[in-house]
Order: sequence, then structure tokens, then C-alpha cells
Amino acid sequence: MVISCINCCFCLPDMGWLQNFLLFSALSLINSSSAAGEGCKEYGLQFERSFSVVGEAAMLNCTLVAPEVFDFWNVSYNIHWYSEETLELGQATERTLVRGTTLWFLNASLQDTGKYLCVVRTPTQCFSLTTSLIVNQTNSHCDHPYKFPLTLTNLVNDKLVCPMKDQLNEIGDFYSIQWYKAMPEGCELIENKKKYTYIRGGQDLMLAGVRPEDRGFYTCTVTFDLGGVRRSMSATIDCGVKEEYVLLPRIVEPVNEVVKAELGSSFSKVCYVFVPCVGKHSVDVYWLDKVADEYFDNNANNRVYHQTQPDQRQVDGEKGVWLNHLLTFSEVKQEDFYVNYSCEVYSYRGSVEAQFTLLPADPNLMLPVGLLLGCLALNFTAAVVFYYLFKIHIVLCFRGVFPFLYKSPDADGKLYDAYVAYPRLLPGDRANKEVEGFALHTMPQVLEGKCGYKLFIPGRDNLPGEAVVDLVEERIRASRRLLLLYSASAFSSSDVSAVSEAWQHWYERETAMHHALLEGSLRVVLLELEELHPAQLAVLPPSLRQLRKKQGVVRVRKNHTARRTTRRPGGWSLASGEEARQEGVQGLVTPPLCPSSRFWKELRYHMPVRGKRMPCSERKTLGNV
Repeated sequence: MVISCINCCFCLPDMGWLQNFLLFSALSLINSSSAAGEGCKEYGLQFERSFSVVGEAAMLNCTLVAPEVFDFWNVSYNIHWYSEETLELGQATERTLVRGTTLWFLNASLQDTGKYLCVVRTPTQCFSLTTSLIVNQTNSHCDHPYKFPLTLTNLVNDKLVCPMKDQLNEIGDFYSIQWYKAMPEGCELIENKKKYTYIRGGQDLMLAGVRPEDRGFYTCTVTFDLGGVRRSMSATIDCGVKEEYVLLPRIVEPVNEVVKAELGSSFSKVCYVFVPCVGKHSVDVYWLDKVADEYFDNNANNRVYHQTQPDQRQVDGEKGVWLNHLLTFSEVKQEDFYVNYSCEVYSYRGSVEAQFTLLPADPNLMLPVGLLLGCLALNFTAAVVFYYLFKIHIVLCFRGVFPFLYKSPDADGKLYDAYVAYPRLLPGDRANKEVEGFALHTMPQVLEGKCGYKLFIPGRDNLPGEAVVDLVEERIRASRRLLLLYSASAFSSSDVSAVSEAWQHWYERETAMHHALLEGSLRVVLLELEELHPAQLAVLPPSLRQLRKKQGVVRVRKNHTARRTTRRPGGWSLASGEEARQEGVQGLVTPPLCPSSRFWKELRYHMPVRGKRMPCSERKTLGNV
């Protein structure tokens, strides 16, 4: 084996004695070969030594053929090799071969160890150089005494380079290389597989994912033809694995994106880079204007400048360092828009880059959108409040304007729009006389005379001799609504038992409650002609209280224009509240006899829709009763 080694003294344990021996031998060789190199310019002992083992080929190279020695391109020359015994080594022998500037030992032995003189002669000049060969004995072809140190990087894909570059250049292209690893049980041939890959024809051995256990001795063996005979040479590498490493950086931000900024505002964009490494790193980060092809510097006085933030080391998870570099615009101008700004990262593992494009910010629509939504919310709230306050007016107006949207009630088989029920008077009881007068006189004048509703009023529409039970049941089923009238006067009697008895004999109320609460086939409208006090409400039947709580009542409300119906000798009449107080008459508060008053509108809201058949005129007022 022939190995060219620079600074080989660092590879050997103690070379002092060998250096003295080589120096003495060189002086002897120079003196003994003065005749061979007489008149030559001497270059002394070549520092590079060649190493080989017994049984392999060895090569010595004469480095005198170089531009710094003479112009070998334009001047003819010849080369001669001499041993220490001043014997000239010919072009081809059984043991040696001279090819170009090299001297080959076809089968090296321990006797080949020594100094060899290379003499280069030109027509006018002569040059000489001494080089040395060391041949040693070895017990294993993959564990040579002289090893070349090489360190791989942990956790990355790294490679071993066969240290026989000069020999491979002289051999040519016809050779094969195999790699071996020294194991406790012997040499192990390394084949192409997932962990190891031969590249460059086997000159390099690639290791995937280097780990600490990859330390050891690796030997590359070259097999070739020399002088018509199959030869081989080897070199051993002492492979170490260093814990400190640096992998290819990764750019986390930007990610080839579009960023928007407002004209005239300050703006910063970060280049966030992660460098997987243990120990120090040598990674450089730059911001580049791709259009102008200019790098930004760190001068903060510039309008646009590169700002470096302190590194942050990550110890949890994947070990590495975070690099934070800002591209800062103290004031964004129009010329900054539609420009690609690139963050470029360089390391000996490779380079990466990412960029972003700066565009003008979209118009701020938050204020107009907020105002619009606020107006819509305000209008919706106002509409809800308005509808809640004027629901009855709106519904009645809609019925009058669009009557064709409602189905005619004539096809439902009902004969009456409403059945008017009011408390019956017991013998000697005058409490409900006012309610009876309102039911028999006032309601027909407004609902029938002005609004066109058809009412069934007991005491007015029933025939003499008809059975009360059958009459009530039949007429209620033939009605679309049941108007249940009562007032506070009905509960003002001091005899509570009399009041309760009157209500218990009110058959229409019992029938109405059954249809309304149990069957759900009849809609009952409660009409309170006077406001009831808690004591009076307590006297109401439970079914009536439940219905009152469930759907509410239509009540006559007192105001300064309210009029009272008073019973005077000779019939009913209307009198103002002041007149009633002056006369000392306790009367019933009744609404105006105009259909457009609040009471009648609320009552009409609960009545069936009449459609086109008989529109109600709200502009006429009822004459005197």
C-alpha cells in the first residue's frame, strides 16, 4: 500500500528516531549518488512519506515536474529513479515499474523500506528530490498500522473519503473499490444498503444518520491492473464522531406569503429561522430586495433596515437555535409595495430562502360596518318596540289594506262571530245590571252596527221556551269566539256565598272553560269592564283565573275622557265622571262608542277576520244611545 500523508508525524506514536534515521540515510544517499545527480539542483528530502504493507502495491510520486520548478510544458525532460545503493530502477522489472512521474512497487516487502532519489534532467538543467517509503507488516488488511484521522458529524448524513486520491489518478478509470469495517470478530465487508451508500464509484462512503456507534476503523481497498497483473492497495481511516453538529437551517417565517401594510405606517416583518445544532453555529441571515437586488444593512438611521434580535437556544425537543431577524420600515411608502423581500440563510450545510410580498392594506371597513350594524340593530329594536306598542293598530290596518290575504270565515260552518256571555242576575241581585246593559245595548251598537260582526247574546237572541242547556251548547259550538264579560261590581257584594252561587249557575262560563281549556276548540276573550282588586280576583273561579293568567284580558281603562253608563229611572244614559260623582251614582266606566278607540280596537284584534265582506268604518262615530 502507498499512502501520501501530509503531517504524518501526527499519525505515528514516536517518530524522532525515524526522522534521525531518515536524515542520516538521506545524507548517505546524496553522497553515494553524487555521480547520479552530479550538477543537479537538490530539493532535499520530500516531507510527504508513502506507506504500504507487505504484499500490496506501493507508489512514489516525483513532484519535481511542476511549474514552480521548470516549464515542463515547453521543455523536454526525462526522469530517473535511484535506490540508496545508487542503483537505477529501470522502466519495468519484476518488482518495480516507472510510469510517468511515479515509481510503482508491484509487490511491496519489508526490504523496500528506504529512500529513493528522483532525478529530472532537461537539456540545460538537472533537479533531484529524495522521497521515502515505509513498508510494514499487518495481520489484517482492514486494520493498517498507519491510519488517517477523520471526524464525522453526529445526526447528519456524512461521508468517508478514501485517502488515495493520487494513486487513483494514476491508475485511471479501470479499478474497483470496496470498504471494510474493523469489528471484534474481524473485517466486515460494507455493502450498499440503507445505512451505507457507495458514491463516486466507491471513492466515498456515505453514512446515513451518523450515530456515536459509527466510530471505528474503516478501510478502502482498491483493486486494479498494473503491469498486466492484478494488484491492490488499501488505506485505513480512524473515524470519530463529534457531538457538536449543525444541520441545514429551516425558515419558519415568512412562508412565501402576501403581507399588507398601511401607507405611512411603521411596519416590521420577522425572518424566523431554526438551526438544528449542538454547540456553535456559523449561519448568516440576510434580507434582500429582489427587485433592486440589494441587501439591507443594520443602520437604524435608514428608513428600511435589517434588525438582529438575540438568539434563543432550544434545549427541549429538537436541539437548536432560533434566529430572529427583523426587516423594519420606519415609514411605509408607495415604492415599497408590490416588491418581493427575501430572507436568505447561508450555512456550510446549504442555503435556504423565503420571501414575502408587501401590498397596500385594504380599506378599514370596521367603522362603516360597525355603524351599519349598529343602525340595523337600533332599527330592529325600534321596530320590535314599535310593533309591541302598536301591534294591534298594525294588525288591524293590515287586515283592512290586504283583506284578500285572509280566508273568508263563511266556509267554516259557524253561524256567529261571537257568543256574548255575562253573569246572570239572581233574584234581588242588582250587581251585574250594568254588565247586562253593556252586553245588550253597547256591544251590539259597535260590533254589529259599525263593524259588521254577528253576535249571539243570550236574553236577546234566544226564543222563549228553549231549553237553556241545549241552547247554550249549540250556540257556543256555532260561534267562532266567546266574549266573557264581567266587572268588579259582580264581586262587590258583601255576601260572598251569593257571588259564588251566581258564578256557579253561569252555565256559559262552565261550557266555555271546557271548550277553551280542555278541548282547545274555542277561543275565549275575557272582557273586564272594571279593574279587579286582589280580593275580587280571589273570588274568581279557578278555571277563569287560569285562563286570565294564560292569555290576559281586554280591559276598559280610565282616562279623562272616559264616560260612565248610569242607570237612571227610565233607562240607560251616558254621564261624565264629574256628573256621576255629583249625583252620587256608582257607574260603570265604558269606552267611547267609536270603533277606533283603544278598547274596541283591542277587542276587534281578538275577533275573527272579516275579510272583504263588511269592512269596518272607523271614521264614523256612534250617535247617542
